[in-house]
Amino acid sequence: MRVDLFDFELPEERIALRPANPRDSARLLVVRPGAAGFEDRSVRDLPELLGPGDVLVFNDTKVIPARLFGLRVRDEAAARIEVLLHRREGEERWRAFARPAKRLAVGDRIRFGESAESTACELVRLDAEVEEKGEGGEVLLRFAFAGAFLDEAIERLGEMPLPPYIAARRPADEQDRADYQTLYAREEGAVAAPTAGLHFTDDLFRRLEARGIGRAFVTLHVGPGTFLPVKAEDTGEHRMHAEFGVVSSGTAAALNEARGRGGRIVAVGTTSLRLLESAACDDGTIAPFSGETDIFITPGFSFRAVDALVTNFHLPRSTLFMLVSAFSGQETMKAAYAHAIAAGYRFYSYGDACLLFPDERSR
Repeated sequence: MRVDLFDFELPEERIALRPANPRDSARLLVVRPGAAGFEDRSVRDLPELLGPGDVLVFNDTKVIPARLFGLRVRDEAAARIEVLLHRREGEERWRAFARPAKRLAVGDRIRFGESAESTACELVRLDAEVEEKGEGGEVLLRFAFAGAFLDEAIERLGEMPLPPYIAARRPADEQDRADYQTLYAREEGAVAAPTAGLHFTDDLFRRLEARGIGRAFVTLHVGPGTFLPVKAEDTGEHRMHAEFGVVSSGTAAALNEARGRGGRIVAVGTTSLRLLESAACDDGTIAPFSGETDIFITPGFSFRAVDALVTNFHLPRSTLFMLVSAFSGQETMKAAYAHAIAAGYRFYSYGDACLLFPDERSR
């Protein structure tokens, strides 16, 4: 399909720079294909919009402070370098995107951070060597620390990797360390948050449970590819970045049992949906899964595992807007986004949410 079919104009003031407070006070646009119009609700209304026996599936990945700033050290020459870690390759190695990558060569050292503290458990600085250079600014870094020591250094010296449409308008700060993380995050490895999950609070969880709505968790480590625009003119020419995910045998069994009882599987976020559809069998049952997925969902895709989707509003020409167009129908989603823009909804990672039901042609 032509990528320009997924374009739309978004006023800059619709991009949210901070999340709603409290989180579940965000607005929620309910989209039911075939219905007359849309419902303007709140995330707090989810318990009454879903039913007993339904199961919400959350991505429990945890965002690491993956953006590091340092100096390239080469003889007497130094250059400022920014890196975004995106894939761990071992105890001491990470693949990263570097800017400006043209200033780096294989064998260069980058020094990240300094501290006046000298206790044995804290790091004065963190050094890394460039072992490989790839395309698009990608490098392989070998750090001077490994394992838990490296994790501690990254936690101390790194910055939360805010999406570019936020980072271009304000710097990351300490508040983002809490705001850009779900309450249930536990499996470290993401460099972008599964943002639909940012809306959930302890109070909302209690009310969902009281309504008889279940909860299940999967893990998909979101990579920076989620922010990359589709540069190809046709969707068939776009290559998705692979991401690592896990659906445990216990989770698969619980979801299959819930569906067998007539409950709906409601994915919280496109990351949960993509992983569940990667794990789905032809008959719609969900199998245990552990590995990488590069599933690319566009209109015409036949959904097997997911019955409804909670998600934020996505960028024009993005793979995520293509996904929601596949789920609820392309014309329906164009109309829904036009309604949201006119009604003042807040867009993107810190913005408001949608509850999407499927176009029956996508089943």
